[in-house]
Amino acid sequence: MGADAASVVGASPSPGPQPALIPLFLIIGSGGIGAGLYLMRLAMFNPDVCWDKKNNPEPWNKLSPSDQYKFYSVNVDYSRLKKDRPDF
Repeated sequence: MGADAASVVGASPSPGPQPALIPLFLIIGSGGIGAGLYLMRLAMFNPDVCWDKKNNPEPWNKLSPSDQYKFYSVNVDYSRLKKDRPDF
């Protein structure tokens, strides 16, 4: 019985380019890049994160009511909010 490796049941295809994997790598890669960019946005622009404690020790106190620091807000117009807290 002269059966070669390609005709054996359960044998894997020959190693080489697999064009069917290109969408998988694109989707996984774009998801990883998007997650990295979102983490960078959180680290740089979130008022809860303080990188410079010498010049601005409490950055959350310098926010005005019209500052939008959430990524996405539903039905909130930040330009119409009034200041309802004391100055520190």
